[in-house]
Amino acid sequence: MSLCMGCMQELNGSVICPNCHFDNSEVQPAPFLPFGTELAGRYVTGTGLETNGESTRYIAFDKQTGDVVIVSEFLPIGLFSRDEGQTELKVNYDDRLAFNKLRDEFISYFRIISELKDLSALTNIVDVFEENNTAYAIEEKEDLIPFEEYIERSNGHLDWDIARPLFMPVISALEALHKRGVGHYAVAPKNLFITASGKIRMAGYATENERKRGTALKSQLFSGAAAPEQYEDNFPLDDITDIYGLCSTLFYALTGHLPKSAVERLKDSRLLMSTSTVKSLPPHVVSALANGLQVQRENRITDFDELRSQLSVAHTAKAIQDEISRTASMNITKEQSRRNNGMSHASIVIISVAITVLVLGIAGVFWLMQNPLAGLFPGNTDATAASTSSTEWTGPVVPNYVGMKYEDVVKAAASDDSVVVYRDYNDAYSDKYADGVVMEQYPPAGSKVEQEDGITVSVTVSLGAQMRELPAIQGNKIDEAAQSLADAGLLATAEYQYSDTVAENRVIGYKNHVAGDTLESGSNIIIIVSKGRQQTTTQATS
Repeated sequence: MSLCMGCMQELNGSVICPNCHFDNSEVQPAPFLPFGTELAGRYVTGTGLETNGESTRYIAFDKQTGDVVIVSEFLPIGLFSRDEGQTELKVNYDDRLAFNKLRDEFISYFRIISELKDLSALTNIVDVFEENNTAYAIEEKEDLIPFEEYIERSNGHLDWDIARPLFMPVISALEALHKRGVGHYAVAPKNLFITASGKIRMAGYATENERKRGTALKSQLFSGAAAPEQYEDNFPLDDITDIYGLCSTLFYALTGHLPKSAVERLKDSRLLMSTSTVKSLPPHVVSALANGLQVQRENRITDFDELRSQLSVAHTAKAIQDEISRTASMNITKEQSRRNNGMSHASIVIISVAITVLVLGIAGVFWLMQNPLAGLFPGNTDATAASTSSTEWTGPVVPNYVGMKYEDVVKAAASDDSVVVYRDYNDAYSDKYADGVVMEQYPPAGSKVEQEDGITVSVTVSLGAQMRELPAIQGNKIDEAAQSLADAGLLATAEYQYSDTVAENRVIGYKNHVAGDTLESGSNIIIIVSKGRQQTTTQATS
């Protein structure tokens, strides 16, 4: 069976996949696994999907089940090397201890996730094993909608009644992870997906080492969702850290934008939320978001049970409601015994409900007015203007490499720690871009960089125009002519003959062509080179 390395569907003899249009004549560059690598005797790996400082994810095919799966390979940047076309990792001698410790933690982390498969918010990890001097985790592949796309389809934000049942399973999943001694630490819109049945799934799994500064790994943090402590060198992360990420992502779901990055919020902790959004949310939800997004850890919600409770109903409001219910019950008893005030049971219940609504409303307004985070939300501003100003992106964007020589791009990236550039080796002909010039990149130039520690950019390099014009080389020295043809992307083979008009080792011309003819790049052209004048017997004896 011949599989496409881009989508793992049957190729049926094609090189360009009819399903995803992937070019299966290409090779996957080191240090990533070569196309078609077989792991554990059953998983056939294809193209890389994404990478971070700790691991790389590939699409793969499970020969045993016939399913398409996702393979996560432990690949800690800077601690290893892998030769082109090889599968075995070579660990740097001085990094052996760090590599082995990080690999063991990677294995332990994914085994814990695999044991929590009953939690709907976690993707299903079906296998974890060691091979090629590294480790692998196999993840079940589903048809999922990116959460950001889901929000965009939902008019840019969700109502609380829709968001609440979506996010409650995420709280349960995070709580279960932390009870097992690990966390997620990258809960962010980019790491959430929606299933066909409308459930939420978390992705972006990595150990704690990848989610904070100061470790042996190049950290990956998501702007607006990473907590302040994740920017401190080797600060121990815990459930309070994940609460910040969860609340920032819930904030995004309800407003359509993330809070400012934690680094910025340490200077100005206000959360920008339009007036219309504040009015549309229950006061206890606004309160819970504010408490979960405190930049100072000691002021933040401290555990998931507390977060769940605050998102369900505010404590003070619940206490008031309980007291009203108790009073109403007492009044009913008195009514039944005295029957002197003319009020029915139904009347008392209606009045109790009315009082409850009134008290809750007053409590919500009182919180907004008296909350110690004064100035948390913009006041007396037009809702549309507030919403628009809050969504303006002022952070870093992906540089533009299109039009630059690939060598210059490599030099530029080497001097910028925030960007990692790799060549995808899907080089293609282009009439617009010269040979060796970047013709495409992903992500596109100007895209938002939401990972605090930068981004990986894939570039496609032009092979130049497919059809090349033969340069004028008549009379040139042979080495000059060969260089001119090489510059044109053509190869040359020399044939020699005598000439009375062209000096020795000078080009007479093309054998079957003339200057200005066009040939496909890489074609081999025959040039005629002069051997000088042919000496006659008379000339030799005179």
